[in-house]
Amino acid sequence: MTAVAAPPQRARRRFTGSVGLLALPIAAWLVFFFIVPFGLILWYSFGEKPSLYVTHSNDVLSLARYVEALDPAFLTTFWRTTQIAIVGTALCLLIGFPIAYWMAVKLSPRARGIVLALVLVPYWTNFLVRTIGWQITLSPEGFLSDFLNAVGVLNGPLQVLYTQQAVQLGVVYNYLPLMILPLYVALERMDHRLLEASRDLGGNWWSSFWRVTIPLALPGIMSGLLLVFVPLMGDYITPSVLGGASGSMVGQMVAGQFQRAQNWALGSAMAICLMLAILLVVILFGVLFKLIGVALARFRHLGDLNRTGAIS
Repeated sequence: MTAVAAPPQRARRRFTGSVGLLALPIAAWLVFFFIVPFGLILWYSFGEKPSLYVTHSNDVLSLARYVEALDPAFLTTFWRTTQIAIVGTALCLLIGFPIAYWMAVKLSPRARGIVLALVLVPYWTNFLVRTIGWQITLSPEGFLSDFLNAVGVLNGPLQVLYTQQAVQLGVVYNYLPLMILPLYVALERMDHRLLEASRDLGGNWWSSFWRVTIPLALPGIMSGLLLVFVPLMGDYITPSVLGGASGSMVGQMVAGQFQRAQNWALGSAMAICLMLAILLVVILFGVLFKLIGVALARFRHLGDLNRTGAIS
């Protein structure tokens, strides 16, 4: 039997160089649009605002801006932001999963393209314009208030605008497609014969859902949670348009330091605190999903052992 010859060293180096060239645009994107801006913000956060008409100075480096950033007002707003982000992400998952499952499993291939285009239609419009549309809809003089009064649901103007509930509604609407798309991709790639096999083996729809659908959709669920939670934590437009003072979020505080207060050092320290908190949550997400994967694997193993014992 003749052994297969290993590829020449020169060809291997040429292949490695080609892969490196293909990764160069991504590396350049990360350097110029993430690492460099993050480095500037980190550098500014160690400075100060020396006078009324100067935005920042790094002549004296200190951690005083971080101490100033973590005041009770910032922590209160940060806790409100975390609540809105967690509830909004959970609602996007609860609403988006049935939609993605219906698209991937129940619809015909031709209808999937149409429904997928409808999911993407909101992204054909500017983010700010969509949010202003909700501001008009939820206003006390808007058509929704008039309709609810006409059908007898309300006896006065709708008092939802400029509340935390309005912000919650706005973020779910704005970020729901970011949850549906990764879930749809994960469920569409799923081998549907596994569900048929689960039913043939005596499993009901609930056991098939937990033991077949959820484990296979877990990568899409994790991607959707991250795609929604990370930008939602730093959202600035939605709370500014729909929330007012009662629905403010951290993104507004950071933007206020850069735009109105002209205190770039304090705004940078707040931004770094926000990014570190998001990074911590992402790590917790990873650990949680790792534990969920292990638990599902053990659950399937115990189920296999029970069926084996019942058959024997």
